[in-house]
Amino acid sequence: MTIRSGLGFDMHPLVPGRLLVLGGVPVPSELGLGGHSDADVLSHAIGEALLGALALGDLGRHFPDTDPRYRGISSLALLREVMTLVTARGGRLVNVDATVIAQAPRLANLLPEMAKRLADTLGIPLDATSVKAKSPEGLGLLGRKEGMAAMAVVSVEVRGAAEGETSL
Repeated sequence: MTIRSGLGFDMHPLVPGRLLVLGGVPVPSELGLGGHSDADVLSHAIGEALLGALALGDLGRHFPDTDPRYRGISSLALLREVMTLVTARGGRLVNVDATVIAQAPRLANLLPEMAKRLADTLGIPLDATSVKAKSPEGLGLLGRKEGMAAMAVVSVEVRGAAEGETSL
């Protein structure tokens, strides 16, 4: 058995006329995140981390923004597809630790629901799913409320090595 770690990051601009979705949870806001899918930076960062843990590339490789099938798609649906790739490679997600970086809106009261939806989607216990929010304290483009970002780290247990792969 090998434990692999993956690090994910995502950032999208805030734009008018879009629903703001984080971790699959609609967030009351006058602005939403711009992107091809629902632009859920939290779910995207977790997906990037999962793909990275198994050296499977990035979300754009698997779900290109040039493909109309992914226009407006829920990022939770994309996460389910990523988990299919992880399990097909013999992986089992152990835990997720993720942080949303945003000046506004305040997210503290929505974090438990985000963690629950993500845990349910990923098929892991709630106590193995950490979701936090951090303010950029008014600094940079995130502090000016021009966008939102998220980062995530995951641990994935892999039984056996894939063909051509050596143990770490």
